[in-house]
Amino acid sequence: MSSEHPEGQLPYLRDALGRDCVAMKFVDGWTRAYAGDGKRNEDWFGWNTDVLAPFEGKVEDVYINPKTNEPGMIDHSRSSSIVFSREDGVKVVYAHVREVGVYIGDAVKAGDVVCRVGNNGYSRHPHIHVGAWRGKEPLQIRFDLRAMGEQLKQLGDEEYLL
Repeated sequence: MSSEHPEGQLPYLRDALGRDCVAMKFVDGWTRAYAGDGKRNEDWFGWNTDVLAPFEGKVEDVYINPKTNEPGMIDHSRSSSIVFSREDGVKVVYAHVREVGVYIGDAVKAGDVVCRVGNNGYSRHPHIHVGAWRGKEPLQIRFDLRAMGEQLKQLGDEEYLL
């Protein structure tokens, strides 16, 4: 599941037109983000799962926030994040991440594991924020739903939604 940030909702370029992405799972006929009452990060289906590089490019920035939020609580600090850049000037940020496994200057390919889903900074629950921009112009995030469906079929895990 994803929700969008309208342009101007938040003051930062990396947030404008971005999306917050939450892993969902079918449970007893309902689509849910967590098991039980969701009061622990470990209850959330996406918590600590692999996050893959968005494209072939370079790691431009890495910021680590050592704090982890509890679901329902928010910390007004900057979230852990990775900024990726492509040769055409497009930059993508992943925020609220943990266990970052890349460094500034690293080359990445689409599908490389770069971090794990976390819950830190301005966040109330485990998810990944994805933002994109070129220069000072925010770009709207679009997902290739056909490719995502094919990937799920290959994984053989039909109970998860991306």
